[in-house]
Amino acid sequence: MQLIERIAKIHDDLTNWRRDIHAHPELGFEEQRTSDLVAAKLAEFGCEVFRGIGKTGVVGRLRAGDSVRSVGLRADMDALPIHEANSFDYRSRHDGRMHACGHDGHTTMLLGAACYLAETRNFDGTVNFIFQPAEEGLGGAEAMVRDGVLDRFPCDALFGMHNAPGLAVGKFAIRTGPMMAGGAFFDITILGRGAHGARPEAGIDPVVIGSHIAAALQTIVSRNVRPVDTAVVSVTRFHAGDAYNVIPEQAVIGGTVRAFDNETLALIERNMRRIAGGLAGGFGATAQVDFRVVALPLVNDAGETGFIADAAGELVGADNVDRESALIMASEDFSYMLNCAPGAYIRIGNGDQPGGCQVHNPGYDFNDAILPIGASLFARLAERKLTRG
Repeated sequence: MQLIERIAKIHDDLTNWRRDIHAHPELGFEEQRTSDLVAAKLAEFGCEVFRGIGKTGVVGRLRAGDSVRSVGLRADMDALPIHEANSFDYRSRHDGRMHACGHDGHTTMLLGAACYLAETRNFDGTVNFIFQPAEEGLGGAEAMVRDGVLDRFPCDALFGMHNAPGLAVGKFAIRTGPMMAGGAFFDITILGRGAHGARPEAGIDPVVIGSHIAAALQTIVSRNVRPVDTAVVSVTRFHAGDAYNVIPEQAVIGGTVRAFDNETLALIERNMRRIAGGLAGGFGATAQVDFRVVALPLVNDAGETGFIADAAGELVGADNVDRESALIMASEDFSYMLNCAPGAYIRIGNGDQPGGCQVHNPGYDFNDAILPIGASLFARLAERKLTRG
């Protein structure tokens, strides 16, 4: 494994930074302490620091030479509303909040690259270190784009990285074109008429109606989406009533939708509105649908996919880079940035040992062994894209 030696030498520092962030998780758009830490480190390294982009986002800018070329390297900072089940010393100190997706590691890997690049400056151009808030379904990437992050810090290419539990340490995975699904959240509010539980004929039961809608939504993919396309509609919430003997006035069902192109997301939304309104009306009730896209499909540029795969191959060997990895139904809002500039998103192995668990699990932990690997890849991307001479 051809890691950057200077980054490998600060592995202990990287581990300490990562564990400090892990112990102090912050939810989306609340990453004040994390932003403070990131900004302080970037300033210490010698980067220009810009804050308040997308509310709690941070950008570090590093220039060397006189080239007008530029590259963007992005990491996410937010945690999840999960109560941590781990017992190690650096577990979350805040009940109900946890770094269960590895954003603490992503932030640390990018800080490690910034530290190295600021010291060596073995490139010609500008490196923009983009630390994004609120990736977990709250629209942090879109907020940064709306705040003009790519206008203020233009990037010829953008790169991001996510850890992959189940993939061995020292391996990477990527694919050209669509790689991760676009995602939407939905809430359907059914307004009926409340009644005594013993007199259902006096009411219009939103619980029964909501049950029919939840079942019928499953026909959207099976009967409206082409079989050669891939999509998922999942009802994950059903809230109605507070008493055993009362038929409630309203019920709310909610869930998520995933698809690999925007046309399929739009098709699902149209049919969801048709089904919910039609079924509710048939029972004498009404239904309101709130359908909101939280992540676009993530599409890797062909040229930049080859570039990042080649750079990863230089570090870990070409045989350890899967260039045709499977499609991923999960979503990633880095897609909003890739929708504005060419780039690519790669997965880095977090370990495949027995007993490991996937992200969004209360027992998850980022693998500190991969910190210098990810930091080395980020650094190499900048040096290769902005080669001197």
